[in-house]
Formats: sequence, structure tokens, C-alpha cells
Amino acid sequence: MKTKAAVLRGVNQEWQIEEVELGDPVAGEVQVKLASSGLCHSDHHLRTGQSPAPMPVVGGHEGAGVVTAVGPGVTRFAEGDHVVTAFIPACGVCGPCSRGQQNICDEGAGLLTGLSISDKTHRITNAAGETFTQMCLLGTFSPYITVNQASLVKIEDDIPLREAALLGCGVATGWGSATEIGGTKVGDTVVVVGIGGVGINSVQGAKAAGARYVVAVDPVKFKRDMAEKLGATHTFASMEEALPAVGEITWGAMANTVIITVGEIKGEYIAPALAMTAKGGQVVVVGMGDFQAMDVKLNLFELTLLQKRVQGAIFGGAGPRTQVPKLLNEYRAGQLNLADLVTQTYRLEDINKAYDDMLEGNNIRGMIVYDEADW
Repeated sequence: MKTKAAVLRGVNQEWQIEEVELGDPVAGEVQVKLASSGLCHSDHHLRTGQSPAPMPVVGGHEGAGVVTAVGPGVTRFAEGDHVVTAFIPACGVCGPCSRGQQNICDEGAGLLTGLSISDKTHRITNAAGETFTQMCLLGTFSPYITVNQASLVKIEDDIPLREAALLGCGVATGWGSATEIGGTKVGDTVVVVGIGGVGINSVQGAKAAGARYVVAVDPVKFKRDMAEKLGATHTFASMEEALPAVGEITWGAMANTVIITVGEIKGEYIAPALAMTAKGGQVVVVGMGDFQAMDVKLNLFELTLLQKRVQGAIFGGAGPRTQVPKLLNEYRAGQLNLADLVTQTYRLEDINKAYDDMLEGNNIRGMIVYDEADW
């Protein structure tokens, strides 16, 4: 079928809206009509070249919609099902999946290749015969996607599809970074550095887990204000400002967990984050950095003698098929606020303006919303 898509053709170029041909589902695949797509910083890393992917690429990896067709052998989904995309596929049978680590499924090795899980070919082409990479095997910057069933999670029909898209990346990643891999316990102190579409949900997750203090760090005032609304007890513009205050409120013990959720992680952030971390505590690194960066510096004396940890995290350390249903229960119970996370909505044609807004700090999460004009 012919549809449109936001395409990136080269590093440091703008997104272009192009007509593309979307292939029908083959064995194990599902076609979805999307209601919305979140605008995540990870897609901007394609534009800067910090995440390597074959060009041209259709961006987007955070979406929700309705199944319109299923390929042979698909048993998990049927036409009419409501689904959320998962930027990490979960095959269910590889070694990590079998150990309960769906978020590091072996199929994730192909995320930036553009080759489908089912047959290692491309699902998106154009009239000139070009093939297109789908970001994270999804490509939600298009109103229709054809993806492997391993990249989808079925949800109940009562969940608003627009907001449900956020579960596919920002909410699950942020919440899990505080509650799953972060392991927040009642009475803990948690610091979240970077209050965007991921960090705001680390704030929500830490609060729901019973943290005594949730400290939000971001240079943008409206983001700090939103963090206070959704559970932060203290806010600061920088880690340097937060450091003495964290020491004061914890009587010198410091934070059990410091979560770094900035849009672009840099090596220089680790040392000040460790300085805010308690003995036996951890720094959870969630933000993405340049794939070539090798410049982390930290105090090894402090790391060893105070038994601190630096922990990487993807999808919040939890599998999509377990985490998304859990988050929906939190939403129904009033513990997870989805509606306030979307600060602005856009047409697909306005995607470059949307990313300008993100880079200028104007959004918690911007979102592309599709309607009859797109389908």
C-alpha cells in the first residue's frame, strides 16, 4: 500500500515527507494503522549520526494503533486488536527472553539494520526501488507500519490510543529505570537528571515505589514544575545545585539511586552523579550517547571503597510484555499520569518544528497525531 513517511536521507539533514510503498505482512508479521507516535530524542540521534543506521531511514519507534492485517502464522494478534509498539522486540525463545530478560532479546541486534526479523528483507520501498530502514524495526513516523509480532504488545480497548503510544518507550523506560533496574524501595532517595519524556516517568515510578525524596534536575523551569506536579519533592537546575541539598536532606547519606535520563549522555555526567550516590548505591544510565564515545571519567577510589555501581538500562530493565500490562494497571489505579506527558501535538508534516521544540526544551513529550487525513 502507498502511504507517507518522515524520512531522513543523511546526517544533519532535515526530515522529509515522502510517499513510500509499505509491504504486506509476511509470515509472523502484523500491519497496524497508527493513532499516534511519540517524538523521542533517540530518533534525533539518527539525524546527528550518533546512532548509526543505513540511510534513508523512516524514523519513529513509539506508537500505538489498531491491527489492520496479519500474516501467516500470527497467533498473538487479530484484526481490530489495539496494540503498542515495543522498540525492543521480544521473541520469547532466545536465551535472554528465556531468562526473563526480554528487554535484551537477541533480535535487538537488528534494530538499526532495516532488515525485518521475518525474512531479512525491507518492508518499505518507493517507486524508484529504494529500500528504507525502519527505526527500531518500526518506523512510526508513518501512519501505517508492517512489523514483526515480536515488536507489538496487545492492550485493552479502554486505554486511549494516543496516550498509550508513550508506553512503547518513554514511560516504560523511565518508570522501569526507577522501579525495576533502579529497584527503588520505600524510604529511598532518588535523583533523576533530565526531565523529558523518559525522566518524568522515572519521577512517577520513584514516587509510586514509595521513595521518601524524589529530586528532579533539569535546567528548564517548566520541566521542573511538571516534575513537582508528578511527584518530585525537590527540584534543581543542575547537579551542582542538587549535590549539597541531597546531602542535607539525607543527613549525608546521599541518594540510593541517581538516574541519568538526559537526551544525550556524556562521559562528564558520571562523576557528579556518583558524587550524589550513597554507599552501595547506583547510577543508572538511561540516556543515549554517541556510539563512538569512549570518554567516561570517574573516581575509581570512590567506586571501589564505597561499593557504588554504574548500571546501564534499556527499556527500564524490564520486558515489554510484562512491563506494558503492569503500567496499564498503574494507569487505571491513578498512579501513572499519561495525559499530562503530552505537552504539544503535531502533524507529521510539522516534524522538523517538533524536533526544534524538543531541542529548545519546550516539550516533555511532543507527539504526532494521525487522523483521517493521514489514513
